[in-house]
Amino acid sequence: MCRLLAIAARRPIDIQGHLQSFAEIARTSAVYQGHGWGLALLDENDSWTVYHDIRPVWEDDLSRFGPTKLLLAHARSAFRDEGIVVENNMPFFDGHCVFIFNGELYGVRIRQPGRIGAEKVFNFIKRFDRHGRAKAIARAAEIIEKQSKYVRAMNLIISDGRTVHVASRFNEDPEYFTMWYRRSTEGAGGSDNGALVVCSQAWGDASDWRPVGNGEVLTFPCS
Repeated sequence: MCRLLAIAARRPIDIQGHLQSFAEIARTSAVYQGHGWGLALLDENDSWTVYHDIRPVWEDDLSRFGPTKLLLAHARSAFRDEGIVVENNMPFFDGHCVFIFNGELYGVRIRQPGRIGAEKVFNFIKRFDRHGRAKAIARAAEIIEKQSKYVRAMNLIISDGRTVHVASRFNEDPEYFTMWYRRSTEGAGGSDNGALVVCSQAWGDASDWRPVGNGEVLTFPCS
Protein backbone atom coordinates (compact mmCIF):
# COMPACT_ATOMS: atom_id res chain seq x y z
CA MET A 1 0.00 0.00 0.00
CA CYS A 2 2.64 2.44 -1.20
CA ARG A 3 2.55 5.83 -2.91
CA LEU A 4 3.52 6.37 -6.56
CA LEU A 5 4.62 9.39 -8.60
CA ALA A 6 5.53 9.81 -12.27
CA ILE A 7 6.42 12.96 -14.20
CA ALA A 8 7.03 13.21 -17.95
CA ALA A 9 7.83 16.44 -19.80
CA ARG A 10 9.08 17.48 -23.23
CA ARG A 11 12.14 19.17 -21.74
CA PRO A 12 13.86 18.91 -18.33
CA ILE A 13 11.91 20.56 -15.52
CA ASP A 14 12.63 21.34 -11.88
CA ILE A 15 11.23 18.43 -9.86
CA GLN A 16 11.83 19.83 -6.36
CA GLY A 17 8.27 21.05 -5.82
CA HIS A 18 6.83 17.77 -7.06
CA LEU A 19 9.08 15.71 -4.80
CA GLN A 20 8.23 17.89 -1.79
CA SER A 21 4.51 17.45 -2.48
CA PHE A 22 5.02 13.70 -2.86
CA ALA A 23 6.97 13.55 0.42
CA GLU A 24 4.20 15.38 2.24
CA ILE A 25 1.59 12.99 0.82
CA ALA A 26 3.66 10.07 2.11
CA ARG A 27 4.27 11.70 5.50
CA THR A 28 0.60 12.48 6.13
CA SER A 29 -0.85 9.27 4.69
CA ALA A 30 -3.30 7.31 6.81
CA VAL A 31 -1.09 4.29 6.03
CA TYR A 32 2.57 4.47 7.10
CA GLN A 33 4.77 5.13 4.04
CA GLY A 34 8.15 5.24 5.73
CA HIS A 35 9.73 1.88 4.87
CA GLY A 36 12.18 3.50 2.48
CA TRP A 37 11.76 5.13 -0.90
CA GLY A 38 13.38 5.50 -4.28
CA LEU A 39 13.28 7.17 -7.65
CA ALA A 40 14.49 6.72 -11.21
CA LEU A 41 15.10 9.62 -13.57
CA LEU A 42 16.53 10.19 -17.01
CA ASP A 43 19.83 12.11 -17.05
CA GLU A 44 21.05 14.49 -19.74
CA ASN A 45 22.18 11.49 -21.83
CA ASP A 46 18.74 9.83 -21.62
CA SER A 47 20.17 7.14 -19.34
CA TRP A 48 18.39 6.01 -16.18
CA THR A 49 19.73 7.04 -12.80
CA VAL A 50 18.23 4.96 -9.97
CA TYR A 51 18.33 5.98 -6.31
CA HIS A 52 17.14 4.08 -3.22
CA ASP A 53 17.21 4.97 0.49
CA ILE A 54 15.89 3.10 3.51
CA ARG A 55 14.84 6.36 5.18
CA PRO A 56 11.34 7.77 4.69
CA VAL A 57 11.18 10.13 1.72
CA TRP A 58 10.30 13.08 3.96
CA GLU A 59 13.57 12.63 5.89
CA ASP A 60 15.82 12.61 2.82
CA ASP A 61 17.54 15.56 1.13
CA LEU A 62 15.43 16.02 -1.97
CA SER A 63 17.47 19.02 -3.15
CA ARG A 64 20.12 16.63 -4.50
CA PHE A 65 17.99 15.83 -7.57
CA GLY A 66 18.31 18.16 -10.53
CA PRO A 67 15.99 18.81 -13.47
CA THR A 68 14.78 15.88 -15.56
CA LYS A 69 12.18 15.21 -18.23
CA LEU A 70 11.16 11.82 -16.79
CA LEU A 71 10.82 10.69 -13.18
CA LEU A 72 9.27 7.72 -11.36
CA ALA A 73 9.24 7.75 -7.54
CA HIS A 74 7.98 5.30 -4.93
CA ALA A 75 7.39 5.57 -1.17
CA ARG A 76 7.15 2.15 0.43
CA SER A 77 4.65 0.72 2.89
CA ALA A 78 5.92 -2.84 3.32
CA PHE A 79 3.32 -5.61 3.28
CA ARG A 80 2.87 -6.83 6.86
CA ASP A 81 5.93 -4.72 7.80
CA GLU A 82 8.17 -7.44 6.35
CA GLY A 83 11.30 -7.39 4.18
CA ILE A 84 12.29 -3.84 5.14
CA VAL A 85 15.68 -3.70 3.43
CA VAL A 86 16.85 -1.25 0.79
CA GLU A 87 17.19 -4.06 -1.79
CA ASN A 88 13.39 -4.36 -1.81
CA ASN A 89 12.85 -0.67 -2.53
CA MET A 90 11.34 0.39 -5.82
CA PRO A 91 11.69 1.51 -8.54
CA PHE A 92 12.82 -1.81 -9.98
CA PHE A 93 15.01 -1.46 -13.09
CA ASP A 94 15.85 -4.32 -15.44
CA GLY A 95 18.26 -2.36 -17.63
CA HIS A 96 15.46 -1.27 -19.93
CA CYS A 97 12.26 -0.51 -17.99
CA VAL A 98 11.48 1.11 -14.64
CA PHE A 99 8.60 -0.26 -12.54
CA ILE A 100 6.73 0.93 -9.42
CA PHE A 101 3.79 -0.79 -7.72
CA ASN A 102 1.15 -0.23 -5.05
CA GLY A 103 -1.31 -2.89 -3.94
CA GLU A 104 -2.16 -5.97 -1.94
CA LEU A 105 -2.58 -9.45 -3.41
CA TYR A 106 -3.61 -12.53 -1.42
CA GLY A 107 -3.10 -16.17 -2.37
CA VAL A 108 -1.44 -15.46 -5.72
CA ARG A 109 -0.83 -18.63 -7.72
CA ILE A 110 1.70 -17.58 -10.34
CA ARG A 111 5.27 -18.87 -10.65
CA GLN A 112 7.64 -16.01 -11.26
CA PRO A 113 11.06 -15.02 -9.84
CA GLY A 114 11.31 -12.01 -7.56
CA ARG A 115 12.35 -10.97 -4.05
CA ILE A 116 8.92 -9.58 -3.20
CA GLY A 117 5.47 -9.72 -4.76
CA ALA A 118 5.86 -6.47 -6.69
CA GLU A 119 8.96 -7.75 -8.48
CA LYS A 120 7.14 -10.97 -9.37
CA VAL A 121 4.32 -8.90 -10.89
CA PHE A 122 6.88 -6.90 -12.92
CA ASN A 123 8.48 -10.07 -14.27
CA PHE A 124 5.10 -11.64 -14.98
CA ILE A 125 3.99 -8.65 -17.09
CA LYS A 126 7.14 -8.94 -19.23
CA ARG A 127 6.13 -12.47 -20.24
CA PHE A 128 3.42 -10.92 -22.42
CA ASP A 129 5.44 -8.07 -23.97
CA ARG A 130 5.19 -9.57 -27.46
CA HIS A 131 1.62 -8.18 -27.50
CA GLY A 132 2.78 -4.62 -26.71
CA ARG A 133 3.26 -3.18 -23.25
CA ALA A 134 -0.30 -1.90 -22.66
CA LYS A 135 -1.83 -5.22 -23.71
CA ALA A 136 0.78 -7.07 -21.65
CA ILE A 137 -0.22 -5.14 -18.53
CA ALA A 138 -3.92 -5.73 -19.11
CA ARG A 139 -3.40 -9.44 -19.84
CA ALA A 140 -1.13 -10.00 -16.84
CA ALA A 141 -3.50 -8.15 -14.50
CA GLU A 142 -6.42 -10.25 -15.72
CA ILE A 143 -4.55 -13.51 -15.11
CA ILE A 144 -3.22 -12.42 -11.71
CA GLU A 145 -6.73 -11.55 -10.53
CA LYS A 146 -8.05 -14.94 -11.70
CA GLN A 147 -5.12 -16.73 -10.06
CA SER A 148 -5.46 -14.93 -6.70
CA LYS A 149 -7.78 -15.50 -3.78
CA TYR A 150 -8.29 -11.77 -3.52
CA VAL A 151 -6.85 -8.63 -5.09
CA ARG A 152 -7.36 -5.69 -2.81
CA ALA A 153 -5.54 -3.41 -5.25
CA MET A 154 -2.99 -3.53 -8.05
CA ASN A 155 -1.71 -0.13 -9.21
CA LEU A 156 1.48 0.21 -11.25
CA ILE A 157 3.52 2.48 -13.48
CA ILE A 158 6.06 1.27 -16.06
CA SER A 159 8.29 3.36 -18.32
CA ASP A 160 10.92 2.50 -20.92
CA GLY A 161 11.92 6.15 -21.34
CA ARG A 162 9.70 6.62 -24.39
CA THR A 163 6.27 5.95 -22.91
CA VAL A 164 4.68 5.84 -19.46
CA HIS A 165 2.05 3.16 -18.79
CA VAL A 166 -0.28 3.61 -15.82
CA ALA A 167 -2.61 0.83 -14.66
CA SER A 168 -5.11 0.80 -11.81
CA ARG A 169 -7.26 -1.99 -10.42
CA PHE A 170 -8.86 -2.27 -6.97
CA ASN A 171 -11.78 -3.93 -5.21
CA GLU A 172 -12.13 -1.66 -2.18
CA ASP A 173 -11.18 1.71 -0.68
CA PRO A 174 -11.35 3.87 -3.84
CA GLU A 175 -10.44 6.99 -1.86
CA TYR A 176 -7.05 5.48 -1.10
CA PHE A 177 -6.33 3.44 -4.23
CA THR A 178 -7.57 5.72 -7.04
CA MET A 179 -4.67 7.09 -9.11
CA TRP A 180 -4.76 10.68 -10.42
CA TYR A 181 -3.11 12.55 -13.30
CA ARG A 182 -2.89 16.06 -14.72
CA ARG A 183 -1.02 18.17 -17.25
CA SER A 184 1.19 20.70 -15.45
CA THR A 185 2.10 24.21 -16.60
CA GLU A 186 5.34 24.16 -14.62
CA GLY A 187 8.75 24.12 -16.26
CA ALA A 188 12.35 25.20 -16.03
CA GLY A 189 12.70 28.97 -16.40
CA GLY A 190 8.97 29.40 -16.12
CA SER A 191 8.30 27.82 -19.53
CA ASP A 192 5.19 25.73 -20.07
CA ASN A 193 6.41 22.21 -20.70
CA GLY A 194 2.96 20.66 -20.40
CA ALA A 195 4.35 18.02 -18.03
CA LEU A 196 2.30 14.95 -17.21
CA VAL A 197 2.07 14.31 -13.47
CA VAL A 198 0.64 11.01 -12.15
CA CYS A 199 0.31 10.36 -8.43
CA SER A 200 -1.48 8.21 -5.87
CA GLN A 201 -3.03 11.40 -4.49
CA ALA A 202 -3.84 14.78 -6.00
CA TRP A 203 -2.42 17.97 -4.52
CA GLY A 204 -3.08 21.66 -5.09
CA ASP A 205 -6.18 22.49 -7.15
CA ALA A 206 -8.24 19.28 -7.29
CA SER A 207 -10.02 20.47 -10.44
CA ASP A 208 -6.74 20.10 -12.36
CA TRP A 209 -6.64 16.34 -11.79
CA ARG A 210 -8.44 13.46 -13.45
CA PRO A 211 -8.83 9.96 -12.00
CA VAL A 212 -7.41 6.86 -13.62
CA GLY A 213 -10.42 4.59 -14.05
CA ASN A 214 -10.63 1.34 -12.11
CA GLY A 215 -9.42 -1.39 -14.45
CA GLU A 216 -7.95 1.14 -16.88
CA VAL A 217 -4.52 1.09 -18.54
CA LEU A 218 -3.35 4.49 -19.82
CA THR A 219 -0.39 5.10 -22.10
CA PHE A 220 1.34 8.49 -22.31
CA PRO A 221 4.21 9.44 -24.66
CA CYS A 222 7.22 10.96 -22.91
CA SER A 223 7.75 13.67 -25.52
